[in-house]
Amino acid sequence: MSNTGITVRPAVKDDCLAMLELIRELAIFERAPEEVTVTLQHFEASGFGSNPVWWAWVVVDDQAQVIGFALYYIRYSTWKGQRMYLEDLIVTEAWRGRGAGTLLMNALIETAKAKGLHGISWQVLDWNTPAIDFYKKYQARFDEEWVNVSITF
Repeated sequence: MSNTGITVRPAVKDDCLAMLELIRELAIFERAPEEVTVTLQHFEASGFGSNPVWWAWVVVDDQAQVIGFALYYIRYSTWKGQRMYLEDLIVTEAWRGRGAGTLLMNALIETAKAKGLHGISWQVLDWNTPAIDFYKKYQARFDEEWVNVSITF
């Protein structure tokens, strides 16, 4: 799939360094750059090792440079069955508003449907108005009831 000089394709191992750079860009935007602790080796093994736990789509410009990506994994809901969990959808700031996010979101939706998944779930920060407005275009349902919970080791 392509759109005005940009193309979406499945991520390959050689994309991991560029993807990590975008993750760091996102962490700075989300005011938490120190929270990115994953190494390139761990990131690569988790996506392209013998037992991958994530998959991704990337958007590249006409020079084949990665300008955005959407990383997902499969989660299981006891109520709904298998669902896609969108961990991150990131487009570098210079390319936002030019269709890259739409290409990524459309690729995710097509992938989820092709795999017979029962939907896509993700999180967005409540102050990230541009992202919220983007997701509203897809009739995404925003849940104000559930609280995020985690344990860090």
